[in-house]
Amino acid sequence: MPAEPESAIEIHLDTLLAERGMTLTELARRVGVTHANLSVLKNGRARAIRFSTLSAICEALGCQPGDLMSHRAGESSLPDPR
Repeated sequence: MPAEPESAIEIHLDTLLAERGMTLTELARRVGVTHANLSVLKNGRARAIRFSTLSAICEALGCQPGDLMSHRAGESSLPDPR
């Protein structure tokens, strides 16, 4: 099976947690999702995120979605159309 292409989306959860002195475990408890699911997101391996989860993370961290993630310019996760 071919490897998944690396996503051009970067997740900044580590930085936001450090700035707020919060652990991933505490965020998971506040958001109501498992530590494992947040770990997948934090490590950039998530393929999707529910808007309700994104909203809950932003609420718990006092941030905007753009603070949590960014797009590396010039990179695409889309398959090559050839």
